[in-house]
Amino acid sequence: MQPEVMTEEELDLPSGFVRPLILWYNQNARDLPWRRTKDPYRIWVSEIMLQQTRIEAVMKYYVNFIGRLPTLKDLAECPEEELLKLWEGLGYYSRVRNMQKTAQAVSELPADYEELKKLPGIGSYTAAAVASIAFAVPQAAVDGNVLRVVSRLCGSYLDVMEPKTRRLFGEKLTGILKKKKADPGAFNQALMEVGETICLPNTEPQCGKCPLKKECRAFREGTAGKIPVRVRKMTRRTEERTVLLLEYEGKTAIRKRPKKGLLAGLYEFPNLPGKLSEEEIDGFVSKAGFRTERIIQLADAGHIFSHLEWKMHGYAAELKKSEAKQEDSLIFIEPGQLEKSYAMPGAFDAYRRIMEERAAGGKKLTVNKKVRIGK
Repeated sequence: MQPEVMTEEELDLPSGFVRPLILWYNQNARDLPWRRTKDPYRIWVSEIMLQQTRIEAVMKYYVNFIGRLPTLKDLAECPEEELLKLWEGLGYYSRVRNMQKTAQAVSELPADYEELKKLPGIGSYTAAAVASIAFAVPQAAVDGNVLRVVSRLCGSYLDVMEPKTRRLFGEKLTGILKKKKADPGAFNQALMEVGETICLPNTEPQCGKCPLKKECRAFREGTAGKIPVRVRKMTRRTEERTVLLLEYEGKTAIRKRPKKGLLAGLYEFPNLPGKLSEEEIDGFVSKAGFRTERIIQLADAGHIFSHLEWKMHGYAAELKKSEAKQEDSLIFIEPGQLEKSYAMPGAFDAYRRIMEERAAGGKKLTVNKKVRIGK
């Protein structure tokens, strides 16, 4: 049975956790490239990349991105095609587009929490992280990891999906940060580090290793597995799509998505709504100025966006030219060109692998087999 839920006024966040937290962080912090600098630009890049993405996956992207675009000015001047290629595989491409908008709007990132929040794509968490780590501004940075740690620390059953819970925890943490006069950057990173390495979600937290266990109410009461509380559920609609690998003279067709909307401005394999028949595929190919010599059914694949799930059915079609006018939007490329020059979102990774297998003469992926891929 769930304990009686405390009110916001009754929420008690013990301040005694700060010293053991900072001591633990100083001894156990992982050596990450963005922790070796106080450059606000590099810290900002890392924080944007780390949104919705695991640290292990971010490492190589960060190094490549900073290597190519080491300053705000370099980011501002980078051609969009190259920028999207640098981001390829990280997903949520609006993040990097907003980064470039910010880089084009300011010559340097402001050393002020409120001013940072006014910039494109910078919310409360990112503004607090950059301000605290780069400029030592005493402002708590509250992300999902921090919400989980603090909820358990004070035994809170407040819904962490509610914005007011995030604001409340931010206010209380900021108050403690100012009262204790701790290093703001170390404080925020330490809380995140505990959440990422010890106070884990969706598995048993490693309370025995936690520097906060003496102060932690959930540890004392044995309720860590029930906290944090997430009430709000996001509904996600499902779409079926037919993805086509159109092959002509050893090349495969891609096209550029519209400038606005989902995956804007990225490249994709031609795809159509619904689960199409071979006759409907023939019709699309004919309108594109070709005729099909052979159609091969490929693996099904799936991709989950935050608000949408694609269920994809794939076909490879070997083409011959017809007398009809060719579809201007189709670009026929060698497989190696995709890697070098065109940014394609991870939603099409399963079919990208099939294209590479077919180009290399492999046949093992041309059967209808369920494939599940990440974001």
